[in-house]
Amino acid sequence: MNTSEKAFYRHLALTSDAPMGISISHAEGPFFYSTENKRYTDFISGIAVSTLGHRHPAVVEALREQLDKHLHVMVYGEFIQKPQAEFAGLIASVMPDSLDRVYFVNSGTEANEGALKLAKKHTGRTKLIAFRDSYHGDTHGSLSVTGRDVYRDPYLPLLPDVSFFDFNDDAVLSAIDNKTAAVIMEPIQGEGGIIPSDPEWLKSVREACTKAGACLIFDEIQSGFGRTGDLFAFMGYGVTPDILTIAKAMGGGMPIGGIVSSSQIFESFMYNPPLNHVTTFGGHPMSCASGYAALKYTLEHNLPERAHYIEKKIRAGLSIEGVSEIRGKGAMLGMVLESFDMTKDVVGNCLENGLLLGWTLHSNTLVRLAPPLIIDDDVLDEAIEIIARAVRAYHK
Repeated sequence: MNTSEKAFYRHLALTSDAPMGISISHAEGPFFYSTENKRYTDFISGIAVSTLGHRHPAVVEALREQLDKHLHVMVYGEFIQKPQAEFAGLIASVMPDSLDRVYFVNSGTEANEGALKLAKKHTGRTKLIAFRDSYHGDTHGSLSVTGRDVYRDPYLPLLPDVSFFDFNDDAVLSAIDNKTAAVIMEPIQGEGGIIPSDPEWLKSVREACTKAGACLIFDEIQSGFGRTGDLFAFMGYGVTPDILTIAKAMGGGMPIGGIVSSSQIFESFMYNPPLNHVTTFGGHPMSCASGYAALKYTLEHNLPERAHYIEKKIRAGLSIEGVSEIRGKGAMLGMVLESFDMTKDVVGNCLENGLLLGWTLHSNTLVRLAPPLIIDDDVLDEAIEIIARAVRAYHK
């Protein structure tokens, strides 16, 4: 082991007893390289982060320019900082009129924490509704509305007054009442197995929230910024949330998250008392400069349309014996295999052949397929063929 590898296993707090343990040298485009100079194609985009691949030139240039100006100067919301203001303006410009303000944070789970607080403060209510098999993050508030007991149970008690319902089930509609602060959901469940919501059901949830005066929160941390074939998944459904949470691909590889809502709703964070929700590093100027460059590139090069193309290629190439289903939208897809043993074998086979795959937190038979949207056709074709060979090798 080299010095970094020894420190990784000895001093870094690990999240499992079996980390992948690839020692990274550098990354570029859809590839990353090990210190042994083996090239891997990143077919999960750092878990939906690297939509533009690694070290995209537009992002790197923006970071270099900002680095020469300033880093952190003041806690969020006090100084006028050009990267924050311009990025917020660009995000607002692509949103429906009701989503006209952005609150910058550091991560997805922090965005969901803030969104829950905002809904409770705005409505004066405490009841929260969430869905089974959802994933909203691992901090206490976000975990409270995450629908998987195996992750929740070690940390009980969590937030009170939270009810869970089955995704795409009408039973939730009668539970949305005048005591409900918010319904929080992913328009497409990510870690639950890449499960799209039913369009008519989603509209019914929107109508029930409007009637009850409850906030509808869409968690688009994984599905945002072009991955599903729309800039944000809710746009393809024609259903607008009251509060939107975003992160992952938002920063072009830099850490950042955001809460997007209306001026009226955000007033709840300004008064009674002032400064009742604050963050030190939210909207760090480097992350905002990077995010602005990434979103600008995404819009100028119509990367959501590229996601549709990637979906068609993957569905055509993996419609083979051994693959039970390909589900999802755009380049947010899940390949369903027949067993955990098969999933483990296929993922391991692909890794040996230089292709990084992985499964979702809540499913051990679903392989995540989420390549960078800038992936070239020849690299995409090669990746699909590697997967197909691995499936055939197991299934013969």
